[in-house]
Amino acid sequence: MKIVVDERSATFADFVQSIPAQFYRGGTVIYASRNEIRVFDVDGVAINVKRFKVPGLLNRIIYTFFRLSKAQRSFHHALQLEKLGIKTPRPIACIHTKRDGLLHESFYISIQEDFGRNMYEFGKGPLKGRETIIRCLAQYTAKLHESGIYHKDFSPGNILFQQTDNEVKFLLVDINRMQFRQVSIQKGCANFARLWGGDEMFRLLAREYAVARHADIDDCTRWVFDYRKRFWKKYVRKYEMPFDL
Repeated sequence: MKIVVDERSATFADFVQSIPAQFYRGGTVIYASRNEIRVFDVDGVAINVKRFKVPGLLNRIIYTFFRLSKAQRSFHHALQLEKLGIKTPRPIACIHTKRDGLLHESFYISIQEDFGRNMYEFGKGPLKGRETIIRCLAQYTAKLHESGIYHKDFSPGNILFQQTDNEVKFLLVDINRMQFRQVSIQKGCANFARLWGGDEMFRLLAREYAVARHADIDDCTRWVFDYRKRFWKKYVRKYEMPFDL
């Protein structure tokens, strides 16, 4: 078993060590699908533990010898985001176990954050009254891209937010699929494709994003709608449309 613990989280070392043995015996399940997420109370601190699905044989070989696993990438990406001033749950550790010399189980551990809201809510209901959130999201996304950050799964459930009278704060989760390099305007516009919402929302996103990055509004609007159409056209070939487009 290989464990990497962030130096700020040494007090959780014993808990981290115990995770492979106790994961299914405790905690509260908050997500269970291909991967599973449980929240544990450790001395009054809520700890999020994500167990990634055991990969197939080919990926077990790849993640053992050639590429960082999803848990390792989540851990390293979180540290990188922190350095760049982008909020994500504070990383605690990542864990690997092996079977027959190859990666078997992997876990990513972080502080549990309760931001309360995510972008799924824009899949229904009018935009009116929520325009500020979308403007702030466009500006936030522009900041990510200008900082060389590209979340490859920029989907509604991975963008959490809190709104107060003075500001809207965002939190990125599920960060194993990210790129850290220059982001063009066109590629940045493509990043909105997975979001849920109507045409009015996407016109506002495109305009605010273009302004934030000093780009042409018409170009951004065209790209945003084009990439959105491509993504959902492909999506409905396999799945039922989850909201009214």
